[in-house]
Amino acid sequence: MTLTDEIIQHVQSLPEPLKVEVLDFVEYLELKNKKSGEDADWSAFSLSSAMRGMEDEPSPYTVDDLQERF
Repeated sequence: MTLTDEIIQHVQSLPEPLKVEVLDFVEYLELKNKKSGEDADWSAFSLSSAMRGMEDEPSPYTVDDLQERF
């Protein structure tokens, strides 16, 4: 039995009001999943835009300027 089949089996045994709650929760998870993907895309775009052209700029700092070394 697949996970989907197990979920269906459990949901079918619930009364109608609880099925509505399950549906609401599933829709919430779908929205959350979609939003996290969009946030990751936006973060990558934002960072690449902010850093564009900086790789050719001279750095004002050297290794000697570091106070902590990793």
